[in-house]
Amino acid sequence: MSPQIRIMEKVRVVELFAGVGGFRVGLERADAAFFDTIWANQWEPSTKIQHAALVYEKNYGKGSIVNQDINTVKTEDIPDHDILVGGFPCQDYSVATTLSNSKGIEGKKGVLWWSIYRILKEKGDKRPEVVFLENVDRLLLSPASQRGRDFAIILECLNELGYMVEWRVINAADYAMPQKRRRTYILAYKKDGTIAQAFKDPKDWIYQSGIFAKAFPVDSEKGVIPIPTTIKLSAKKKDRLLDITENFGKSMVTYPFYGSGVMRDGEAVSFTTFPSCSDKPTTIQDIMVTPDQVPEEFYIPAGQIERWQYYKGSKRELRTRKDGFQYYYTEGGMEFPDPIDRPSRTIITSEGGKSPDRCRHVIRDQTGRLRRLVPVELERLNMFPSDHTKLEGVDDGKRAFLMGNALVCGIITRVGKEIESRLK
Repeated sequence: MSPQIRIMEKVRVVELFAGVGGFRVGLERADAAFFDTIWANQWEPSTKIQHAALVYEKNYGKGSIVNQDINTVKTEDIPDHDILVGGFPCQDYSVATTLSNSKGIEGKKGVLWWSIYRILKEKGDKRPEVVFLENVDRLLLSPASQRGRDFAIILECLNELGYMVEWRVINAADYAMPQKRRRTYILAYKKDGTIAQAFKDPKDWIYQSGIFAKAFPVDSEKGVIPIPTTIKLSAKKKDRLLDITENFGKSMVTYPFYGSGVMRDGEAVSFTTFPSCSDKPTTIQDIMVTPDQVPEEFYIPAGQIERWQYYKGSKRELRTRKDGFQYYYTEGGMEFPDPIDRPSRTIITSEGGKSPDRCRHVIRDQTGRLRRLVPVELERLNMFPSDHTKLEGVDDGKRAFLMGNALVCGIITRVGKEIESRLK
């Protein structure tokens, strides 16, 4: 392939599985004049009212989102673009279910990867220079029966289409952001494009010169632990995807992919890396609203506190199944209330309910009373603008649900700035 040095004054962005626009918020914060989102898609098959799409349109204008199942959208109806971004749905890889129950890339949500692949493939010579994706960290291990197979399929798809790939598992709180949210981020670059031409050595790219290395520095002094793995995705010249689907991971006794890695020409090299950040942590206290902005219903009634303590506490309880089998249910304790001088725990989609629950945050605010987090605080924990999800017909519980499905926009901003520095 011949080199293609492209100097860009502006890049056209297409946002898939857009949710309420986390990628767009992050990229526009990096440089709104450079990152121009020209087309976006959001569709949630399990709900009649498309709340996320409504919120997106509220923030970016009528017609800014195509609210249609991406599987039914023709590639020719998606405008040509320079960057494709998306947090493709991850329920089938989620920690909310055990690995043995996870269907991985073959599951109902996992198949949406093939929509991304189809669009990239059908764009042909006009496929984007950069692909930027987000998913849960469990993606690197899925499914349980063939550890890493799903990620290997994704890597091979991108390899087949002429991309090199780097990935990084990032916990936002490790880089002074206000939430402990650990996710896998994937960047793919055309092998004959501007960014990929700078690639020389996998270790150098991961530790020093790659986009993730610049945006999210790692501590090279701690060394590489364990020894980096180098894996050929498939030894075959033909039917590589079929070979990976049927065989990848079956004979491996260790995990094939560590948290930082790069793939080029069908060979993946991955490392264990350690975050390096000296910035002052952002805490729950830093994003809290004042008490006059908290509706009374968010405060915990005195009569419910004992129940909240039970859900948050450690347990070892004898339980009986329907068939009469008895077993001990055990669960570790959690801090109650949540400390406000640290980043928050990961927000999940059930954050917004009123009833006592193990996973919902409860803090002690400036009044000394215990309360749940209000929607604006949840938005700030994901680094969205305040009231980004505020819209008539979208209640507080749904706003929390939308944030449980969202990403931390600060991650996207950092990566966006580095992408711009390579293309501009």
